[in-house]
Amino acid sequence: MLFRRREPDSLVERVRVYLWPRRSFSRSLQYFSKRILRLKSTPHSVAAGVAAGVFASFFPVGFHFIIAGVLCWVIAGNLVAAALGAVFFGNPLTFPLLWGASWETGKLILHDKLPAHGPPEHLGEMMHKLSFAKLWHPVLEPMLIGAVPLGLVFGLFFYGLTRWGMSVFRERRRKRLAERADRHAQSAPAAGGLGSTAR
Repeated sequence: MLFRRREPDSLVERVRVYLWPRRSFSRSLQYFSKRILRLKSTPHSVAAGVAAGVFASFFPVGFHFIIAGVLCWVIAGNLVAAALGAVFFGNPLTFPLLWGASWETGKLILHDKLPAHGPPEHLGEMMHKLSFAKLWHPVLEPMLIGAVPLGLVFGLFFYGLTRWGMSVFRERRRKRLAERADRHAQSAPAAGGLGSTAR
């Protein structure tokens, strides 16, 4: 493969780069934004896809990919934009914050249905054994319920931001192409005139 590394990165190095980019976070942000803005789809489709990915990031792992796909189908979003939005907004660095916020919001909504002491002390053991029935009431139920309002707020925000960015990006590109066409049209008669003079 062209430009392939002579020595492939180890698994540990790939995980490290995923968590902490080689260059900078601003460079990674520029990379993701350009990938999204250059997608060949309507502004609504791209923005809806990003919103679906952001919305789904508030849900626990195992749910968010399904939710993003279903939501894209419902609101006519772009699946590639949803994947990019989910990877950028929901990653190992942000998951603890997103899930913690979802759980706390769910507890506020279900304050009269949850025990006052919160999750059981043997939560780690239950997660290790993947006891879904025991995890549902103290952990998963408040997380899923709390993820909905948070996902809606942030999803709508990123929908508006992405749609505005798409409009600005495409308008600037249209102007650049128009200016390039004008310069080409102006240089063509001049080249023709020089050719006729030479004859």
